[in-house]
Parts: sequence; structure tokens; C-alpha cells
Amino acid sequence: MRLPRLPENSIATRLFLTAAASSFIVLLIASLFFTAYYRRETEVVFERRLEVYLRALVADVAQSGEEGHTDPGQLGDPQFELPGSGWYWQITRMDGATQDIKASRSLFANRLPKLADRGVAAELGGFRRGFVEGPDGRRLRIVERVIDVGDMGVYLVQVAASDEEMEEQIERFHFALMVAFTMLAIALAIVAAFQVRFGLRPLRRLQQELSAIRRGEDERISGAYPSEIAPLANELNLLIGANRDILERARTQVGNLAHALKTPLSVIVNEAYSTPSPLADKVSEQATIMREQIGFYLDRARAAARGGAIGASTQVAPCLDGLLRAFRKIYAERNIAFIGEASADMRFLGERQDFEEMIGNLLDNAGKWATREVVITIVAETPPTPDARSFLCITIDDDGPGLTPDQIREATQRGRRLDETKPGSGLGLSIVADLAVAYGGALELEKNAAGGLRARLRAPGF
Repeated sequence: MRLPRLPENSIATRLFLTAAASSFIVLLIASLFFTAYYRRETEVVFERRLEVYLRALVADVAQSGEEGHTDPGQLGDPQFELPGSGWYWQITRMDGATQDIKASRSLFANRLPKLADRGVAAELGGFRRGFVEGPDGRRLRIVERVIDVGDMGVYLVQVAASDEEMEEQIERFHFALMVAFTMLAIALAIVAAFQVRFGLRPLRRLQQELSAIRRGEDERISGAYPSEIAPLANELNLLIGANRDILERARTQVGNLAHALKTPLSVIVNEAYSTPSPLADKVSEQATIMREQIGFYLDRARAAARGGAIGASTQVAPCLDGLLRAFRKIYAERNIAFIGEASADMRFLGERQDFEEMIGNLLDNAGKWATREVVITIVAETPPTPDARSFLCITIDDDGPGLTPDQIREATQRGRRLDETKPGSGLGLSIVADLAVAYGGALELEKNAAGGLRARLRAPGF
């Protein structure tokens, strides 16, 4: 099972990793603290237990001395009766010619070393504490004390125990703590993931609303947002409104410029026609060229303005059906079949006029050269990533003679006509190419499988 890859350069990833890392560090520090604290408390309890046994032996020795003998009683712990159990006591008389030693049965024939001989200093009250190697090689924690019972002598009382049981107890606690903290870390990671997802939900909703505006399904951001995001949504609404105002003013200015230039040109052409002469013919010819150039560049300006619009959207199917019906009538005498359809929910992200102009020019060009049919196919491309822009791939094929590679390169040049016998100004394919670029798409020409021309238009849509 493959784990999902976290997206790079993501706020959600950063928040989740930060929360997970912080939780891990806090839990690690807490586990070290609790383990150290538990070890310290366990060692204290262990030491106190040894001291209790030592005090009991000291009391027995003192009481036995008062009664005239030194035979201490048993401590009541069965571990002192089992040979090699790791729990031992030993009483050694220190003032006699020979050292009289009494020991627990667990010590068997072995003897406990003296801490005084190892240089361990005595504490307040005469206690000595330290670690020694036991009879079976195990490390022993030993507590000893010298007591004087008067005429009955001076005795060294020792109690020793292996710390294996304590270490095992600490290890069990450490393991249980690690299991508990691991489960807690997993729970915290799940909570952090939920918290990040819940906290960033308004941003995802804002992204969806912006996508709806870009697709032309909505005009502005609506709905209530948290106080941290509400100013951003308001600023975006203002930006969208300002963009529309700028585009509207640009369209108005382009229209005014068109009227301002076309009227003087019309006057010049009319005056040239009214007084025929070689000069008038030349003026009329140049004025006509100027009119075509002005029309071309005004169309490009309009396309650039419309291409930058936010939220423009056009249904493809109704526009395509209307264009196909019109061209079937136009080329009815030549019996050219125009074939094509589009999905009902397919949309072009732009102005209806631009879509009709691009498709209309391509269909018209194909109809001029086709022998029997023109086929148009529109497919919505799948974006490589969810955030990438979606496009429509529009393919128009005709069964005409096609073009050579050199002719294909010349076809999209402004005013270039490959056959003067065909009607037109030579601006159609150039206008389509400029409109496609204005919308972030492209126009490509190539030879199709039947030998005719294939025009491939890529335009924003879904």
C-alpha cells in the first residue's frame, strides 16, 4: 500500500509537518522526563527497601545483644531463603580475634565484600552505600552499617540486592510509556490533519469560487468568510470589478477610434472616385489598404481586450450549430457537407463573438478548398494537474488539396493569399491565430490523413 504523497510548497503540508514535528519533540521530551523521574523514584523505593531490611537486622542484633546472644531473626522475605536469589544479608563481628559471620541462606557459602575496604566513605548515621559484584557475577546494590552493642561486640550489618528486578520494572514502564506516547502521537497527527483540513476549508471554497468566476459561472465572490480571509475576498472582488471597468473602457476607446478613422477614409475614397485620375486611383488604392489595416488592428485590439476579461464564458454547442447551419447554406451550391457536434456542457472561456470569429474563419477557409466535406471535432483536454488551465482542442479537416509545408508557414501571415482566385482578404487565418494567442491558445496547420488541410485550434475551455 503506497502512502499518498504530500504536495510540495503547500500551506497544508507545512502546517501538518510543523504540528507533527512539534508533537514529536514534546512527546519525546516528556517520555525522557517521565522515564528519568520513574527511574529516580524506583531507585528511591529500592534504597528505602534495603534500608528497612538493614534497620530490621540492626534492631535484631541490638536486641540479641541485650539478651546475651547475637542470633538475629529472619526478615520475613522468602527471597533471603532461596540460594542465588539476588537478595542477601550478612552480619560480621568486627572486634573478635576471628570474624564471626552470620548470613542469609540465599548467600549460601559466599560472602559479601565490605564497602569500607573499597574506600566508600560513611554517610551521616554510619551508613555506606555502593555497588559491588555479587557471588554469581550480578551487580548488587549494598547498604551496610557498623553497630556497637557494648560488651557483646561490634558488628557490620549488610543487606544487598540485585538491581535486575528494578531495571526490568523500569524497562516495562519505558515500553508501556513508548506504546502510550506512540498512540498519542498518532492521535495527535490525525487531529492535526483534521485541524489543517478544517482550517483551510475557507481557502478551498475561495479557490472554487474563483474557478467559477474564471469559467463564467459567477461574477463575484459571495458568501461569508472568516475574518482573516474576508479582506482578501473583498479585494479580489474589487480587482475583478476594476478589470471589467478597464476592459469596458478599452472597448469603448477602440470603438471610438474605429469611427474616428473610418469616416475620414470614407471621405477620401469618395473624393477619389468623384474625380478620376491616376492620382485619385492611387489614393483610392492606398485608402482601401489603410481601411483593411485599420480594421485588422482594431480587431486585434478588441481580441486582446476580450482575451483579458475575467469570467467571460460561451456555450460551444449552440454557437457551433449556428455556424454549421450557416455554412451549409453558403456552400449549398457546391454540395459541401459540414459535419460536427459538441457536448451540451462544453464551454469556451471567452466572448461568443471571438469564438464565432475563430471557428467561422476556419470553417470558411476549409469550405473554400473542400471537395465534399468539412469535419469539425471538439474535445476537452484533461489538464495535467488540478490547478492547471483547461483547454478545448478544436480540429477542422477538409478533403481538399491541402498545403505544402512552405505554404502552411505562409498561410497565417497577415494579408497573405495563396490563391488569388478564391475570395477573401487573406486576413482570416491571421486573425484566428492572433485571437488564439490572445486567449493563451494556439493555431496549428498540418496535412491530414486524407491529404487535405487540418487546422488545430487550442482555446481555453472545459
